[in-house]
Amino acid sequence: MRTETVEIGDEFGIEYKGKYIFQEISWAKRSRIIQRQTKYSQITGQVVKSDYVAIQAETILASLKEQPENKPISLEKLLSEEDGIPVGLGELFSKIANRLNGLTVQESRFLSEQSEGRSQTQRSRSTVSAKTSGGRQHNSGNSQRKRSKSSS
Repeated sequence: MRTETVEIGDEFGIEYKGKYIFQEISWAKRSRIIQRQTKYSQITGQVVKSDYVAIQAETILASLKEQPENKPISLEKLLSEEDGIPVGLGELFSKIANRLNGLTVQESRFLSEQSEGRSQTQRSRSTVSAKTSGGRQHNSGNSQRKRSKSSS
């Protein structure tokens, strides 16, 4: 797995000074973080609410494999609005975690928007239908429905 090391001086404050090592997290871990912080409609399955800040904070923390001995970075510190980390440091950590974990601009936008009644999934451009295990092509758009006869 890929890693990235960053040495922070005292530009963000003396308590954050030191060496930070970030490591790529697994796809499963990233997916679980997203699922935990995203609420879906039980009826449509569309995203109702997604806490992008919490997703980003958990991703940073999961990626952070080593930090200075005084352990200045915690989930609480990343999420705190009152006593949080400096904005510049948070942005730096976000860039590193996103770069290592392959979070694209589209995924970031998807996570930060609410569904607002529209589908968040992209439609496939392909119109090729899948083959069944018997090798025949099946296109549900052209299939005919059989009428069932009910016995009374």
